[in-house]
Amino acid sequence: MSFSLDKVIEALEEAKKRAKKRKFIQSVELIVKLRDVDVKKPENRINMEVPLPHPPPNKPAKVAVIATGDLALKAKQAKADLVVSREDLEKIAANKKTAKELAKSYDFFLAQPDLMPLIGRYLGRYLGPRGKMPKPVPPSADIEALLARYRRSIRIRIKDQPQVMCRVGAENQDSKEIAENINAVIEALKTKFRIPQNIERVYVKLTMGPAVEIKTK
Repeated sequence: MSFSLDKVIEALEEAKKRAKKRKFIQSVELIVKLRDVDVKKPENRINMEVPLPHPPPNKPAKVAVIATGDLALKAKQAKADLVVSREDLEKIAANKKTAKELAKSYDFFLAQPDLMPLIGRYLGRYLGPRGKMPKPVPPSADIEALLARYRRSIRIRIKDQPQVMCRVGAENQDSKEIAENINAVIEALKTKFRIPQNIERVYVKLTMGPAVEIKTK
């Protein structure tokens, strides 16, 4: 990372100090502005899941599993946030409001591979634009481990602007933990871009607060 942990913590503390207190726990958001990245090229438009070392305690990611039979049973036993059957798919697709609400309410979707064509037909128009098309999961997969991984993950996307905006913590979370979460995001971006060359600016902010730039060394 091109920023020292101390500089990241310093910016986080400043962002917390400058944000007005609200009646709810505000999220800590990261904004990474990129340079020399052509978003017209498909390889530069990314949609990645990044597991955080210290997921925000106030709002774990919600994971829905679309499956039948044994996989559906395993998902229920592992306490997936929602288990959708083949029959449920048709009912959801018949109601546009329900389908939109499903796409909005859940962060990640896992699905039985043979249901993927059906999901594409029924829910593609709602999940696709949000970058939430399900990840295929074989029936033999350890669904409990997958749910644990996705619940601690965030999604980072680059679509039509060369920047990443994502939630990396909560205002009542230790700044060192949030800094380590930010490092996890930067490490993920390293798999796609040249870091620090492709980074123009990096900011942190609370939901309702001003952005504070993280200074480079």
